[in-house]
This record gives sequence, structure tokens and C-alpha cells, in this order.
Amino acid sequence: MDEEQTAGYRELCAVCSAVDWGVSDEGRFYCRSCHNVIERTREVVDPNFTPGSARISTIGRGTRTKRAERGRQWLICEGFQFILMNQADALVTLGVSPGFKDQVLCQLWRIYLQKSRQAYVSNPTRTSRFRVRGPDSDSDSAEASVMTASETDGDTNPPSTAGSHAGSSSDWSMCSGSLDAASYLTGRLRRSRHSLMSMKKTLALIHLALVWTRQPLTLSDLLRLVNEGHVPYVNAYEELPDEMKLEGKDALLFRVESVPPHRVVHRDARALILFLQLPAFPPISRQSLLHPSLLSLRYLMDANLPDELHPWVCRLMERAGMADQKLHTFDRRVFPFLPRYDVQTAALIIVTMKLIFGLDDHTEWDLSSEAGEQDDAGNLFSLRRWFRVVQAALIRAQLRRDHDVARKQWAAKKPLHTNSKKKSVVLKRKRIAEQVQVCFEKLSSRPAGVNGVDPSSFRFRWGDEDSDGPGLHQKKLDGVLTLKDGVPTPSNSTYWHPALRASQMSSRLYSEVEETLPRSFVWLLQLFCFLLEVKPAYLYEEVLRVETRVVEGEGPGGRRKRKRRTETRTRIRTRTRARGGRETGETRFKKN
Repeated sequence: MDEEQTAGYRELCAVCSAVDWGVSDEGRFYCRSCHNVIERTREVVDPNFTPGSARISTIGRGTRTKRAERGRQWLICEGFQFILMNQADALVTLGVSPGFKDQVLCQLWRIYLQKSRQAYVSNPTRTSRFRVRGPDSDSDSAEASVMTASETDGDTNPPSTAGSHAGSSSDWSMCSGSLDAASYLTGRLRRSRHSLMSMKKTLALIHLALVWTRQPLTLSDLLRLVNEGHVPYVNAYEELPDEMKLEGKDALLFRVESVPPHRVVHRDARALILFLQLPAFPPISRQSLLHPSLLSLRYLMDANLPDELHPWVCRLMERAGMADQKLHTFDRRVFPFLPRYDVQTAALIIVTMKLIFGLDDHTEWDLSSEAGEQDDAGNLFSLRRWFRVVQAALIRAQLRRDHDVARKQWAAKKPLHTNSKKKSVVLKRKRIAEQVQVCFEKLSSRPAGVNGVDPSSFRFRWGDEDSDGPGLHQKKLDGVLTLKDGVPTPSNSTYWHPALRASQMSSRLYSEVEETLPRSFVWLLQLFCFLLEVKPAYLYEEVLRVETRVVEGEGPGGRRKRKRRTETRTRIRTRTRARGGRETGETRFKKN
């Protein structure tokens, strides 16, 4: 057999000068005498090969361009509709009522399409780029993907899902990218941004639907679910159907690199309400989980504060006139402000803590020492012990959060590129990043990415075996209260506050004010900022608003004062005194 395969090769072996060649299983020639392997290989003849079959018979005159992948022509509003549907489905999976999506969110989306004149009107806004090029372009246009008013006359049901429109569309063509991305970015439309949908506004629309259905999910809860990846937002475009190709200017609309802060989403939500001209929202009564009377219970539990503090929060809420459901229900004619339920509740707790414990770096520690001397059975609440327990848990939680952020994979699996020429560069960077990630995983012996975190409304767990610390919810406040005429009253009789401001508190202004504030108050502010994931300036601004209502009261005189301050834009005049180089106002409350 070897003689047949090596027939014709009679060269001498370079090692032993023998002519005795064999062929290995790999097809290499070797000397049978000395087993020397040479570079010569056996030629393999393909029996299916026909000579002359590879000859060029014709020459094409067309340009050598790569054929585009098959896709469907689609509009920008369809892309946002798919993303809204995925976000709503994620919330329903987490336990939100299905009516939030089917009965409210779809109706809000339909109103938006009608107000922005993209659908549900007789003459929807279109440009030349909206037309579908093809043999049937006169009869089959992009309007088939979104129903017009003529198609929906007499139809009172909201659009079910974006997939229903996408599935009914038959305008398939060899295209990539949306049809109207360029017109979405024109100067005329950019000047009227309130009518343009964006990724941030998808969260604002979701928030409005949650408030309308009175779901126990605040805006800070929604943003935390987005940060943890339970609700799609960053790289949400990856869940779009495969036939919806995102290229070019689509990247400027659907690519986001961070989660927007609380203030931005709340501002966009209020702008959407005004643009959609929504009627009055369903009332937020004291039985609603969004009302501060019940929401404060949750925050007190998360902060490991005693349950006996809740009646004092409710009393403060009554004094400030904030228990009325009209102040927590949006109505453009009565109360044209969208309440910040989570931030407002946290501010009420902070003001209550100041009222009872002082939080001036002196009073709270004196009260803790007095409570320690009276506490023989260990049932009294001590602010010093609470601070030590919560501070240790807060440091661990912050380190864990920073560690998760550092290990989080922000890079998209399907990277977007604004220019087709940059596609190769983007793919190369993605390939290099994946290779570097594999190397680090081998060095650290740990997979990259963040371990899955179960969604929860609480940041801390108190009292369990594997908890963040001992629970202090059952502790008594008798050590900081005194009985006067049989009524428990805070032992602290003074309340300090800075100059109350009616203007918005910016981060720069807060950094200047923070140096003059007591350290215990700043720490409490930072604790609730961590729970809500908001900026200290944002929460401090709400604290000042609550203090203004508490100091002035809610009677006719208080309302006249607020009106006069708004008109003249002057600060409230309070008797001030210096406390450790800090200018503060001091108010004495009557002990009822």
C-alpha cells in the first residue's frame, strides 16, 4: 500500500541515505529505516472535482456590494412601544397588578401618540422619509405599522401590545434602521422636545401609570429595579425583534449608558402630564400605600427605627397640613404638582427625628445618656446604639454597592454604531474587551458580573440570623419623652433650622450649606439618601419645605405667609442665634 502511495519518489533519506518511504495517517512521508519525517505530503485527489468547472463563464457589471440582511421597515415610536411593553411585563412579573399595563399604560401610550400626532389622528405627522419605497408604495406605507384614526373610529379599546402592530405589518423589505430617525433629530422637532419620546420618558410614563393605579412602588423603587437589571433600560434595545435593525442615528435615540436620577425622571413625568393634559388622578387616601402615613411605616422599618416613632410622624403631618389627600393627588386645577411620595415621606421622618432628638450634635447624645441611665431592662431606645448598629450596616451596604457597580457589565452584547464605517472598530473593541475579561476571570478565578439579587423593597434586614444587625423596632421612646398633664411630650423643647428657602436647592448651594449643618443631621440625611438613591441636596430641599409648613402651620395665617413670601420672594424672618459658629433659627413648640 505504501509503495502505491510513494510510487515515483526515489529520493535518498537525508539522515540514513535509504530509499524506503512510508506514509503516516496524517499523510506525511517518513523513512522506515530511521523514522525521519519530511515535509512532503501525499496528494489527495477529489473525485467530485471536474476540470474546468471553476472557470469564469460570465462577467457581472454591477457593483460588488454586500447584500443587506432582511428586515422590516419600522418607526421610532414602534421601538419605544416594544421597550415599554418589555418594561411593563417585567413589573407585572415582579408582582405589579396586570391592570397597570393593560388598562392604564396602554391608554397613556395611545394618548401620547395622538397628542404627538404620530397615530390615532386623521392626518398623522409624516415626512418624506416615512414613505416605504417599493412597488406598492402608494397603497402600502409605514402607516400600516401604527393605526390611524380612520382605522380606530369607534374603537375604544387601547392598543394591546406593540407586537400586535408589528405582526400585522406586511411592509417587509431589504432595509436596516428606522425610517424616521433622521426626522426625529431635526432642528424643528428638537425645539419641541416635550413631544418626543426618549428612553428617560419611558420610565416617566411607567411611573405615571404606577401612580394612577396606586401601586405600592415609588419612583425610587422603580429606579432601583432598573439599576439592578430587573426592569430593562440600559441596553433595552437588545430585546427588540431581530427584524428591527438598529443602525446609524438609531443609536442616538436608543443607546443609554446610565440610569437617570430621581429629579430628572420626576421632572419628565410632570412634563408628560402637562403635555398629555391628563385629568385628575385617583385620590391617594390614607389607606393607600403611597400616602406618607403608611409609607413612613416601611421607611421606619428599613431604617431600624422604633415603631413608636410612627404616631409622631403622623402628628407632625397633621400639624403641617400634609395629611389631606388633596396634597397627594395630582389635579391640574387644584394641586398642579406631582408629589414626590418617597422623598416627602423621608423628609417627614427626618423632621420628626429633629423634633424629638434635637440632632444638633449635643442634645441627642445627652438624651441617649439619660436613657441609658434609666434603662435597666434594655427596652428603651438609645440613639447612640442605633447609630452604631446602622452605621456599621450602612458602611457594608455602601461597599457592597460600589463592588457591584464595579463588576457590573455595562457593555452591550449587540453594540450600536452611529456610522457603518465604525462598525469594524466597534466590533474589534468588543472582541478585545471580551478577551481581556476572560484573562481577568482566569487570574481572579471568579466570573465577571454581579450575582443575581432578588428584588426587594427594603435595603436592610434587621433581627434575623443572617441580618445586618439587631432589630430595634420594639424599643420604647420613654427615655426621650416626658409626661405633662398625662400627655407624652418630647423632652427636647427647641427646634433649630437654617434660613428656610423657597427656591430650589442645587448641589453647589448644598455643599456650601452642608459645612454649617450638624454632623448628626447630615448623617441622617445621607442614610435616607442611600435608601432612596437620591442626592442629599434633593432630599434637603424637601426637608426645608416640610419645615416651612411646620413652622408656619397650616392655618389661614400660615397660608397668607406662604403667599406673601412667594410674591415678594423674601425669606422667613426667624429669631436666630449662633450655635457653634452656625447661624440657625430657633422655634419653641407648645407642649400640647
